[in-house]
Amino acid sequence: MIKLRLKRMGKKRNPIYRIVVADARSPRDGRFIDEIGTYDPNQEPSVVKVDADAAKKWIADGAQPTETVARLLKEAGITK
Repeated sequence: MIKLRLKRMGKKRNPIYRIVVADARSPRDGRFIDEIGTYDPNQEPSVVKVDADAAKKWIADGAQPTETVARLLKEAGITK
């Protein structure tokens, strides 16, 4: 199964996340298929940058977003 999920980057106590398309069996920060955006929770308000076309394409192809990514996509206005 293909999932849209977060990949943690950054320093200790200063995370920055990338929104990636990955196989569900691969580790959180391991191999991924495509990178479609970033999420920075350290900014006020938090910053979400997503390639809307790529996200819609992967969802249409059957990729399942995790709960957090689904919330971020909804805030960005990409999904319902």
